[in-house]
Amino acid sequence: MSARSANDAARRRGKDAIAVAIEHVGKRFGKIEALRGLDATIRYGRLTGLVGPDGAGKTTLMRIMTGLLTPDAGRVTLAGFDVVEDNDAIHVASGYMPQRFGLYEDLSVMENMRLYARLRGMDADHHAELFDELLDFTRLGPFTTRLAGKLSGGMKQKLGLACALMARPEVLLLDEPGVGVDPVSRQDLWRMVQALIDEGMAVVWSTAYLDEAERCQSVLLLNQGRLLFDGPPHELTAQLEGRSFRLENVGAARRAVLTEALGLPSVSDGVIQGAGVRVVLRADAETEQVQALADRTQVQLAAVPARFEDAFIDLLGGGPGGASALAERLPPVELGTDVAVSCRHLTKRFGDFTATDSVSFEVRKGEIFGLLGPNGAGKSTTFKMLCGLLKPSAGEAHVVGHDLRRATGAAKGQLGYMAQKFSLYGLLSVRQNLEFSAGVYGLEGSFRRERIGEMIDTFDLGQWLSATPDALPLGHRQRLALACSLMHRPPVLFLDEPTSGVDPITRREFWTHINGLARKGVTIMVTTHFMDEAEYCDRVAMLSRARLIALDTPDALKRMAVAPERPDPTMEDAFIHLVESADPELEVAA
Repeated sequence: MSARSANDAARRRGKDAIAVAIEHVGKRFGKIEALRGLDATIRYGRLTGLVGPDGAGKTTLMRIMTGLLTPDAGRVTLAGFDVVEDNDAIHVASGYMPQRFGLYEDLSVMENMRLYARLRGMDADHHAELFDELLDFTRLGPFTTRLAGKLSGGMKQKLGLACALMARPEVLLLDEPGVGVDPVSRQDLWRMVQALIDEGMAVVWSTAYLDEAERCQSVLLLNQGRLLFDGPPHELTAQLEGRSFRLENVGAARRAVLTEALGLPSVSDGVIQGAGVRVVLRADAETEQVQALADRTQVQLAAVPARFEDAFIDLLGGGPGGASALAERLPPVELGTDVAVSCRHLTKRFGDFTATDSVSFEVRKGEIFGLLGPNGAGKSTTFKMLCGLLKPSAGEAHVVGHDLRRATGAAKGQLGYMAQKFSLYGLLSVRQNLEFSAGVYGLEGSFRRERIGEMIDTFDLGQWLSATPDALPLGHRQRLALACSLMHRPPVLFLDEPTSGVDPITRREFWTHINGLARKGVTIMVTTHFMDEAEYCDRVAMLSRARLIALDTPDALKRMAVAPERPDPTMEDAFIHLVESADPELEVAA
């Protein structure tokens, strides 16, 4: 956007002036204390990250700042206006993009923008110049007639941003705008937000992606309604100096090594990182235990720079551990074949549109196989064909030796599927969803009751049994969906963005279960937009524009992105490099 169209009022106040003042704010919902005596300031010309685990109070604070909720205690002022006493002025001074943005999917891009202009009290017929400016800024100009429901995830977020900017707000509040968005589209969102900050706007970005939080000038870290940290991310990261290490080149044993490392009293957190295992020591812990583990596994232990994610997890008390109670109950999987899933020239067309174009690969028993790509690349369509939910237009697919063209029912009995758009029944309670899933998979009698009890215990669902899925925190909803997909102990598991939107601790819990299941021989196919999760995969297939563009280990894909300016590329670097190399024009259309 041009400087003229940015918030002139904010520019008059000057960068670093206070945009939002939060003074001892408290908020309760029945017995739940969502916010507890919060004090913080947010300044113009800065990007402020709002981070914390599920239920920390991030969305509640956002809604108070935008005047949609009234605090029970304390006071919030935004652009000099009290959010309670000056509520009408708050809606003009602020732009809010909620977590589940209310786009009207049966309206086009331009129709959505005109509608939001009218909701802002603007005459849509006299703001053509503003619309052109927003369409140019978000790169949505070529798509004005496309229905919102037909947009990719990245394009929907850009349309949401355009609508939030409609009244040229002084303060922009974005509630997890990066959720479900691929790295190429997230890069475009960052470009747009940085331009707004440069013009003096105050932007608050709530996020579950800690690499995003690390790029903010300031971070507010919440947990259970309390403010645990307020300041630049590097100040929190610096507290972990000398506590981050990596066990190098662990290779095929990395899942077992991670489990053992997380069981050490001296280790606060650990993750798989390519062929290695990254660990964070507890405060005041020595390296003897992890060095002994390195010696036993005959690998090198190297000190590595701390990350903001390390500091975040450590501040919250460490990760969930490395043992999966779910996997421990599971007997080793016996398939009778080394290839669990395969497809050859798999193709799906919807009219003139090709969603998956001649895709071929094999997935071995016990392998974690990642399927990555930009929004709309064909990942979910490929999944649905491999699960027998969509009939291919051409090609063939097999699951545990069953040809999906002829033995769909037999193949479905061998797999579990956790859908991207949450496949639970909203009118049923948690217990009823579990009962229904058990019935669908033919579980009966005491065996059925035992398996349901096992899922309730493993996923900590006991206090939610009479609630509907929509009433659950996101992390618990995802746990319930995973429990339903695993009810019959399938040898093959399809997970379509299973951790989208959940906090890093819950994601670690999920991957503890996934790693444990793989060690028992379960074959797992997973899609994700979290590039650190791709590091857990044995191999990764990259899709772009419906075609397979790369297939290799995470480390091999990263090596493809090595360049003088990127001597040690991340998985996100590799993703962007591969996608843009395959289609240089993709960023414009993402």
